[in-house]
Amino acid sequence: MGLSRFFNNRQAACKLLLTAGMAMLSACNNTIKESRDNTFYLNFSSGTLESIDPAFAKDLYTMWSDHMVYNTLVETDNNLHLVPSLAKRWEVSADGLEYRFYLRNDVYFHDAPEFAGGKGRLMIAADVAYSFNRIIDPKVASPGAWIFNDRVADKEPFTAIDDTTLRIRLKAPFHPLPEILSMPYCSVVPHEVVEKWGKDFRSHPCGTGPFQFKYWDEGNVLVLHRNPHYWERDSAGNQLPYLSAVQATFVDSKATEFLLFLQGKVDFVNNIDGSFKDLVLSKNGELKKEFSNRFHMTKQTYLNMEYIGFLTDSNNKHVKGSPVLNPLVRQAINYAIDRQKIATYFRNGVVMPATSGFIPAGMPAFDSSGRYGYRYNPAKALELLAKAGYPNGKGLPPITILTPDNWSDIINFIATQLQEVGIRLNVEIIQPNFLKQQMSRSEVPMFRAQWIADYPDAETYLVFFNGDFPAPPNYTRFNNSTFNKWYAESLNLPDTARWQMYQRMDSLVMSYAPVIPLYYDRLLHFTQNRISGFSANPMNLIDIKRVRIAKK
Repeated sequence: MGLSRFFNNRQAACKLLLTAGMAMLSACNNTIKESRDNTFYLNFSSGTLESIDPAFAKDLYTMWSDHMVYNTLVETDNNLHLVPSLAKRWEVSADGLEYRFYLRNDVYFHDAPEFAGGKGRLMIAADVAYSFNRIIDPKVASPGAWIFNDRVADKEPFTAIDDTTLRIRLKAPFHPLPEILSMPYCSVVPHEVVEKWGKDFRSHPCGTGPFQFKYWDEGNVLVLHRNPHYWERDSAGNQLPYLSAVQATFVDSKATEFLLFLQGKVDFVNNIDGSFKDLVLSKNGELKKEFSNRFHMTKQTYLNMEYIGFLTDSNNKHVKGSPVLNPLVRQAINYAIDRQKIATYFRNGVVMPATSGFIPAGMPAFDSSGRYGYRYNPAKALELLAKAGYPNGKGLPPITILTPDNWSDIINFIATQLQEVGIRLNVEIIQPNFLKQQMSRSEVPMFRAQWIADYPDAETYLVFFNGDFPAPPNYTRFNNSTFNKWYAESLNLPDTARWQMYQRMDSLVMSYAPVIPLYYDRLLHFTQNRISGFSANPMNLIDIKRVRIAKK
């Protein structure tokens, strides 16, 4: 089937789905309120929320919830700049081994019965030290322990010097430490409430954030109310947040979520179901005219790299005799893929073709010149195959790639392109969790995956190739002594010098081609016309403190 016929059929199908879905939703009673008060309505399409404990902020919706309920020492703004939050300022010692954070003295925890008189008490530096020590406590088993393990000092890594001064001690210099502290894992919690509830703190959260916990019927609805004692104010001196409440539902279908949005029952949608993209978006990624007067769409950088990886460990039995061990073959595959067609026909022109390396667009160390990336060049692919001993692909054994089903269309398109230069690609569909397990065990010679930034520093992408690390994060098992040396040297360089070193590291990795960067992602956010003040940073952490809802 040709590309045009494929997309015409898909658009017709999604129109039928839209018509049927709207009729169905109009006919049924819905648990989402239809009255428009000062409440912000959103949906968690995972269908569940595992926890509202920041020590377990490992998925998007937990991070969203935590960002509403808690604060961190610093935050990342929409331009990837670090800005103060609970910490007013910070400084680092000359040797890079000690950081000091100077905290606000006007921040209070939410009212809770665990505090004297039920009134939230003042947040102090000892609370931050407690929160960070809790992350690395083996008894807590936080999935965020990696952010501090092997980085902070073995003894007294976190110390409250006084009520407004926190000291962090490191084993070795690590310049991106402040960026790491912006992660929701590093939210500040009160020991009284945590110790009262233990593991059940997940459903009895208490923080210093703009919204406080009210009600959670798991799998159905989560309600947060405005924190009347919140410390943050807008530029005019008005107390934040403006909203009275937030209500999240758990409809586990992105298609149904978008239908609810069209009915005005949800105020915000993060991206849309693939079946609706051709209906709503033009081929250049713009909102079609028939929808432009119904809601807003914003596009912005998303620090998410979609890629194909190769297992490059020559000692691994799973790639013994495999052509993926040959860098020339990996380079040839990179040149044989038309990333622009993938961006245009499969992602409606929203994303950017990844032709500038593994560090994505939007990151300070991104190299926009494309000096060391790969562009579509089938002639170059054939040249490299001949140099590798496989002229026109002759004698090259088939290569198997594992991919989740939601990527099968793109991977099959890639297989067709590779066939044009004599490379046979067998596509095997696998459940995402099984694929991740096999990648972690280094059992997959070629795989489709993604890498989302944990914090706004390119180190979070380059650690992916550090030979001193296992899988994860080093799923390709790439190991190069020069790269490893540069990585260690980069961690205490000032910003500009560090970014230059990052580009050298990225260039070196691309020369060996352990990965095929496919595209640099962009966020698509849809909000109702009545909503203003909504924002998100490039790691898709939404901020609704300044959201206002216009009255009808």
